[in-house]
Amino acid sequence: MLSLVTDDFEIITADIDERAAEIRMEEEGVPANKVSERLAEIKAEAVFDSLTEEEKDNFIVIGADTSVILDDVIYGKPEDREDAVRMLSSMSGRAHVVATGVALFTRSSKRVFTEETRVEFNALDDYQKTLISEYCDSRSPFDKAGAYGIQDKGALLIKGIDGDYSNVVGLPVARLARELAIMVKYSLE
Repeated sequence: MLSLVTDDFEIITADIDERAAEIRMEEEGVPANKVSERLAEIKAEAVFDSLTEEEKDNFIVIGADTSVILDDVIYGKPEDREDAVRMLSSMSGRAHVVATGVALFTRSSKRVFTEETRVEFNALDDYQKTLISEYCDSRSPFDKAGAYGIQDKGALLIKGIDGDYSNVVGLPVARLARELAIMVKYSLE
């Protein structure tokens, strides 16, 4: 997805314990829709700190994290098939929020934002139950926040979205491009 914004990038994984950070934020009372933003910031900072001094002068580090939120509860990756069915069933007939936090770091500046998209699932009728069961049998939900991917057969569960489609996939590319352009413009002035 980042290649829609630039072809000049390298993926570096941050060495952090996301679950421990989430627990700490929950204890601190961080609102569910801001957890992904804080995680993005933690990831970006960890990667930025691992760079050489020369790299810090020449690179922009982008950290991102996506949360699926229903009733102020973050739906992470399901533990197993039963958990995935529970999540998808509870979201059916309702709308939830997909919040992606993004943090941009350079030596001289930092920009952090959250993009939110509202996603409404189809009603939990017999057809939806069948779709959920078949989708969970595919094992696709197990590595996805909220147990679904809008870019795969999880799309069949969705009635509609209000907001950025790419945000639901995991990276709000239009907003990211805009924020990067602003950051680069101001760094050149």
